[in-house]
Amino acid sequence: MKRFLLLSIVIQLSACALFATGADTTFTTPFERSNGKQTATYAETMDFYKKLYARYNTILLGDIGISDAGQPLRAVYYTNDGKFTKDDWKKNNRVVILINNDIHPGEPDGVDASMLLLRNAAMGKVKIPDNIVLVVIPIYNIGGALNRNSYSRANQNGPESYGFRGNSKNLDLNRDFVKCDAAETSGLEELFARITPDIFIDNHVSDGADYQHIMTLLASQHDKVGGETGAYMYKTFTPLIYKDMKAKGYDLVPYVNDFDKTPDNGWREFYDPPRFSSGYASLFHIMAYVPETHMLKPFKDRVNATYALMQSFITVAAANAKEIKQVRANDKAELKDKKEFALDWKVDTTRCDSVLFKGYEAGYKESQVSGQPRLFYDHSKPYIRMVPFYDHYLPTKTVVAPRAYIIPTAWVSVISCLRQNGVHIERFEKDTIIAVTAYHIDNYETLPHPYEKHYLHKNVQVTPVKTNMHFLEGDYIVWLNQPAKRYLIETLEPTGPDAFFAWNFFDATVQQKEGYSDYVFEDMAAQLLQSDPSLKTMLEDKRKQDTTFAKNGAAQLDFVYHHSPYFEPGYLRYPVYRLE
Repeated sequence: MKRFLLLSIVIQLSACALFATGADTTFTTPFERSNGKQTATYAETMDFYKKLYARYNTILLGDIGISDAGQPLRAVYYTNDGKFTKDDWKKNNRVVILINNDIHPGEPDGVDASMLLLRNAAMGKVKIPDNIVLVVIPIYNIGGALNRNSYSRANQNGPESYGFRGNSKNLDLNRDFVKCDAAETSGLEELFARITPDIFIDNHVSDGADYQHIMTLLASQHDKVGGETGAYMYKTFTPLIYKDMKAKGYDLVPYVNDFDKTPDNGWREFYDPPRFSSGYASLFHIMAYVPETHMLKPFKDRVNATYALMQSFITVAAANAKEIKQVRANDKAELKDKKEFALDWKVDTTRCDSVLFKGYEAGYKESQVSGQPRLFYDHSKPYIRMVPFYDHYLPTKTVVAPRAYIIPTAWVSVISCLRQNGVHIERFEKDTIIAVTAYHIDNYETLPHPYEKHYLHKNVQVTPVKTNMHFLEGDYIVWLNQPAKRYLIETLEPTGPDAFFAWNFFDATVQQKEGYSDYVFEDMAAQLLQSDPSLKTMLEDKRKQDTTFAKNGAAQLDFVYHHSPYFEPGYLRYPVYRLE
């Protein structure tokens, strides 16, 4: 590692003075100094890593973009041999673990746990196996981290102060994958494409029911992950994490996905579509996990549990590196020839597993606020019981993959998203006419209120139409024989729940641009019906089938217009075309 000479001299002199007194506190964290009551600020966190990077050759501090707050978004890399290129990782067949912290800065447990982990690894207090590469984002939501307060997490037991959930644009960054409204998301997606991690960990703090467990673990839904990777997660890797944490004194339980009632009777596994970090990661055969510490446990205990869990991931991944690499490689190879893909899922209520749950008996008592019955958990009545956990899902919507998608030049925002996800894109070198399948948007529903800056579309219905289209020089063609195949299908197929269409990327196509004056088009419509018997038959059939329509002259005139050459072909035509 290259080091600036002056910086090295200053650090060495400072270190000598501190070691001489036996009181080197350079790398003591605010968490430790406060006896587990405080989390590091953004400035303290970055200062800590800058000093760690300057002192130890096993640490690299690198920029991965600029945040919406205007501050550089950084990642910290750790390898035992101080080699940080992707070629070195491949050569040594290492497992790359990407750890993300502070996507919600009111949930800072991972920030402090990661500082302790990387410091202890650099100092040799914790042994990181040679076949592990750690890539840690110290603080992801920088704007939220800078918006520090002590009240926005009303139900949380510490720390004394913390950041805010929304970023500088007031976006929830764990809903921003795919749509990429935040600069942070662009940086993280580019990092994913560059380092291709094997395991992704996104540290959080939970909300909801009260129970005894300190740590819960959300694993990306294994049926949705699919292939050998999903099966390996479900049958082997995740159980090994549970076993290792058990040996450390922590009884893990799946993320308690139950907010409307008590979890005494079990719950359904959280379904994570691509808008969430774990759902996004699984599009690329990455084993993704979201640790969720319990908000009512003391901050110190939550940080210690997060630290222990990250150690478990490292230990289990190192011991099973060959298998992890193999299942992911097999899925990548199988992806090339895979034809059918699921776009949406539902829980399979006929199948469930059982989990050992340590809860508290729940009851109701009179509210001191309203006088009405209110829920409470009685800590004097703890229980341990097996509860059902519904962790199997079935596909509800599938699509057959085309050979390629064709996207006109105008849709630059879509092309930008594809490129930052490592998608290989080609361009037409000249104008050409190609037989494609075009989708007509038949129907869709839109949320009545904005959700994360968008009026999200859902229940989209389309009709595929085969047609010859004229494409221009410079239009884009995206072949699907590439690693991002599943990402392309789930974002470019308009019926996908997290497709670009759902997030309003193509809303200009669902607004009609031209129209007609009734009194002028009446004569034109009459001429059309005389010259086109098939159109006249369609109109008569519609009248017979719909008595309300038969009494509505304006509706009949509009019917003729919509089936005439005067009607604009681009209206409700989805502007991404399938080359079958």
